[in-house]
This record gives sequence, C-alpha cells and structure tokens, in this order.
Amino acid sequence: MTSEVKPAASGIGRRPLDKELDVYGLTHPGKVRTNNEDNFLVCSLQRRIEIYCTSLPDLTPLVQSERLAFMALVADGVGGSRAGEEASRTTLEHVTRYVTESLDCYYTSDAEDDSNFVKELEEAALKVHADIAVEAATDPDRKGMATTLTLWLGVWPNAYLLQVGDSRCYVLRDGELIQISRDQTMAEEFVKQGVFNRDDAAFKRWANVLSSAIGGPEAAPTVTKVPQSWKNIGLMCSDGLTRHVSDERIQQRLLEMTSAKQACEALLQDALDAGGEDNITIVIGRSIPREPSHDGLAQNHLTD
Repeated sequence: MTSEVKPAASGIGRRPLDKELDVYGLTHPGKVRTNNEDNFLVCSLQRRIEIYCTSLPDLTPLVQSERLAFMALVADGVGGSRAGEEASRTTLEHVTRYVTESLDCYYTSDAEDDSNFVKELEEAALKVHADIAVEAATDPDRKGMATTLTLWLGVWPNAYLLQVGDSRCYVLRDGELIQISRDQTMAEEFVKQGVFNRDDAAFKRWANVLSSAIGGPEAAPTVTKVPQSWKNIGLMCSDGLTRHVSDERIQQRLLEMTSAKQACEALLQDALDAGGEDNITIVIGRSIPREPSHDGLAQNHLTD
C-alpha cells in the first residue's frame, strides 16, 4: 500500500549539509518494565572513495564522503523479554541491509517514476518479516517474537516512510503537528470497517492489539512519500510515548525546542511523569542552516 503526502506551499530549497543536521534519539525501559524491547537507529548512507595507494600528496579533496540518504528507524518488539528485544534488534539490522541494497534501484531508475523503489521498500519489510518468522520457528526461546517497524528514508527532495505496526511518525509543519503514519491496530481496522468509532469504549480495548507486525501473523507494510521542506521538524516514537503524552503536548515541545536532544529528553520526562508504563523511544530531527541560503528558510528535519 502506498500513499503520498501533499507538499507544503513553500519551496523545498537546497539539500541540508551533514553539519546542518540536528538529530537525536533515545530509548528508556520506562518505570514499570525491567527490560527494554525497543530499539532505534539513526544513520546516513554514504558514497565514499576508498584509496588503497597513490602518489598524490594531499588526499583531502578525494576522501570526503557524500551523503546519499538519511535514515531513521524505530522498532518496538513484542513477545516478551528476549523475544521482543531480539525481534526489534534483528529487524533493524536486516532492514538496514535490505534498504541499502534497494537504493541501487532508486539511483538507477527513472527519476520521475519511483514506483519500483517503493516496491523495493515494501519487499525489504517482507523479507525481514520472513527472516523473523524463520527464527521464531527454529528457536523455542523466540517463539511469538514480533516487532513494529517505522522507517524514515530521506532522499532529497523527498522522503519515504515505511511502516508496519503502530510506532508513529509526526511532522511539525508551519506550527501544525501532523501524524504521517497510520496505526496498524485492530482498533483502527474496526473503525475503518465501521464496527465502532474512536469514542467507543471498545476502541481503547483494541488499541494495543497490532493488526500488522514484522514476524506476526500478518505484515502489511505501507510506504508514504513525503516531500521535504526546511521548515519541518520530524519525530518518530514507540507507543510508550503516545500512550502517556498527547499530540498537543508533543506539538508544544517541538515548538519550544532548543535542540533535538533537549526535546527528546523533555518528552521522555513527560512520559515518565505520566506513568511510564511501557518502553519509550523517541527520535527527533531538524536541519539548521550553518551558512547563508538564498531562500531565507529557517529549520527542518527528518531529511536526507
């Protein structure tokens, strides 16, 4: 399933430099659970020159690497203790490898048609789903292991959000907090089918039951194409944050943030103060211009 978010009215501008990225992530077991089944990863995919030997006296112009893409991932494991932790860790390791391979498809395909690349991203999630299923079937200690997966891949001027499960991705655009992801839970499925609405008591009862998960009975990856803008701030999180902290509070924290690190820590404390009943993972990012730009734009993130 593929969807697309409409671009903002303002221009996109140039691609941010590495030194202009302000990004931070953290994970915490919370106040109730002794183990942490969440995992996250933030990285850039680079193209660089490996020099084996040369007579050139100064290699500085040659060894500088070029960022091909920016990637952030959050995985919230289920299955209890070792199984959930293993599922989220293994998923991040495997999907990073598969997505890296998929980038070849992106850079060698028609720039105006990214449908094949979107299919590659969906296939990457399904490959990991199969990997986790095999491990669960062959190791009794890992029986029932599964995980959510929310992956942001920035390839300027667009980004691609790959989602399985209910870990979320938000974008703060022009002061408005927008949930880019859609929770893949039984509650949302029942709302979609008209069984009940979000105000019914039954919604809360089914809100934590996943309808789609890596390694679960079904994995239904979705890819959303998101145009990037310098004015955006991005946030990804597990439901350990959103079950305790409202969208309004998240919006306020992002509007008032002084750095990605400060905002992550403030939201973590909000979740802990509200009970901290689950593992909590938060990744926040934006871009801050470090040199004059022609369009006068201010700041952004989850970018490439």
